[in-house]
Amino acid sequence: MGVTIRLTRGGGKKVPFYRVVAADRRSPRDGRFIEQIGVYDPVRNPPEVRIDADRLHHWLQAGALPSETVGQLIRGLNRSQVFEGHPIKDLLMKGSAAKTPAAAPKQA
Repeated sequence: MGVTIRLTRGGGKKVPFYRVVAADRRSPRDGRFIEQIGVYDPVRNPPEVRIDADRLHHWLQAGALPSETVGQLIRGLNRSQVFEGHPIKDLLMKGSAAKTPAAAPKQA
C-alpha cells in the first residue's frame, strides 16, 4: 500500500478549504483517508497552513510521499522556522537536496 500526503477539498463553491491528509495512493481525492494531519485555508489573508509536525514526521519516516502541492506548503513552513528544533527539519533538508535535479550534460 503506497501512502501519499495530499490535500482533500472541502468548503463551499468558490470558498475552498483543504485538509492535509495521509491517504492510500489509490483512493479518490476526497475519498477515504488514513489520518488528517493538518489544514490549509487559502481564503484567509495571509493563507493559513497548520500541519502537525510530529504526525508529518511519522508519515515521512514510514515512507509516505507528499504531493507536489503539499511539498510546497511544507517547504514554505520550513522557511518560516516552524520546524526549528524538530527532527523533521533534518528530514526535510535531506529530502529537498535529493530531489534537486542534477544539471544535464550538454550534447556537442
